[in-house]
Amino acid sequence: MINTKIFYFYILKNLLTLNIYIRKRRWKLLLFATAIIIVGVSLWYTHVLVKKIANDERRKITTWADAIHRKISLVNYTNDFFLKIQKEERKRVELLADAIKKLVEAGPAEDLTFYSEIIAGNTSIPVIQTDETGRILSAKNVDFDINKVGILNDSLRREFSAYPPFSFRFFGGNKNYLYYKDSKVFSELRAYLDDLNQSFFTDVVTNSASVPVIITDSTCRHMIEWGNLDKKKIKDTTYISHTISEMAAQNDPIRVELKDFGIRYIFYKDSFLLTQLQYYPYVQFGVIGIFLLIAYFMFSTARRSEQNQVWVGLAKETAHQLGTPLSSMMAWMEILKMQGVDNDTITEFEKDIHRLNTIAERFSKIGSNALLHPENIVKVLYDAVEYIKLRTSQKVKFYINLPETAVITLPLNLHLFEWVIENLCKNSVDAMGGNGKINISIFDEGKQVIIDISDTGKGITKSKFKGIFKPGYTSKQRGWGLGLSLSKRIISEYHSGKIFVKSSIVNQGTTFRIILRKNLPRRILK
Repeated sequence: MINTKIFYFYILKNLLTLNIYIRKRRWKLLLFATAIIIVGVSLWYTHVLVKKIANDERRKITTWADAIHRKISLVNYTNDFFLKIQKEERKRVELLADAIKKLVEAGPAEDLTFYSEIIAGNTSIPVIQTDETGRILSAKNVDFDINKVGILNDSLRREFSAYPPFSFRFFGGNKNYLYYKDSKVFSELRAYLDDLNQSFFTDVVTNSASVPVIITDSTCRHMIEWGNLDKKKIKDTTYISHTISEMAAQNDPIRVELKDFGIRYIFYKDSFLLTQLQYYPYVQFGVIGIFLLIAYFMFSTARRSEQNQVWVGLAKETAHQLGTPLSSMMAWMEILKMQGVDNDTITEFEKDIHRLNTIAERFSKIGSNALLHPENIVKVLYDAVEYIKLRTSQKVKFYINLPETAVITLPLNLHLFEWVIENLCKNSVDAMGGNGKINISIFDEGKQVIIDISDTGKGITKSKFKGIFKPGYTSKQRGWGLGLSLSKRIISEYHSGKIFVKSSIVNQGTTFRIILRKNLPRRILK
């Protein structure tokens, strides 16, 4: 039996010693630092790759913008060239009309060779000569048979009405008209130019570089065409206005002025791929961070579960080990009574046995569903303080702010809660070196009860407020650092309450606060 006790004592001592706690914290810091290094290197390398891809994407966008400028120059040059050809063709028609007029009005002795050559040299401009009634007298460079058509019908008149006809009179006063239209080459060039102008904007919005584009009118407010934007949001004027402002902030808009279209502005911004690449490192960092948090949470949960199993196993084994000597001591008690030992000795002996039995019961409840019963918290505190007084130096003074007759009822597990009060008071006594004051204040807040336990001890630095509740933490040379950890477990898990360091000043004292609810779920009440 003795060997078994020594064995469990050795296990418990080595599991929960301060050195193990410190080593565990060092391992956690080392693993955290390693994770930071791995994440840092990964993010750095990703940033390098993303930067290279982003630069390539930026070059594509710059090349696209340069191509747009060059295409604008080409279209404008083509327009100017077309206007020059149009003027030249108009001059040719006017020269042809003058030649016909001169040929008609020339005298018998006048040399008509020059005019005849002008008329004969017209091989491209379609012309129709009619009399006043619209009867076709002659035609050249047309795609119909004048003998079959006969007169200038409505369709021909519309076709040859792009320009006003020339009129002149033959001998005898008959008035003739000379109708003409653009040559076939000129018409094909016009069609090509119109198609070029129209396809220019189409090419801009459907660019292969996937650049988001908005084409507006001269006011830069009304959208005319768009490309590579969200189709679902394109009808939202607020979205369009915001996008135009965003594009203008990134790049200066390209001004375009084309014939038949007027002034247009091309707004554009970085492609969606480039935007993704710019934010990718941050997204990656967030994903890795979330993964690490989840991993840490799972690791902590598994570690706490393992700790709980060890705690429960050790506590129950301790209760079991205490049961055997307690039974023996109770038997020896009866023997002492039969041998006539004085009553005072028997009474003190019974108190200690009762105390040991209470301790064994406390350990047995660890890991079990400890039921709560309505208790008067004031009486519980007075009883706990009375027990501690008998086992503490008389230089330690205890004060409770409520009279012993006060009643504040709330659900408690008496044995476990007394253990908490004893642990807190013993810590306070140790912090004061066996000389000082302990004040216990009880506040009834309606739905909850607040208990403050203050001492005049050496105090705790703020950085250790949370650490003192961890298993194995202790500032004493002797001790396992279990008291406050057990107290937190009893208050938070069994009583659904809170326990924490309310305040502490080094060399002046510490105040622990316990918050307990008056109304708890029925499943944990008896």
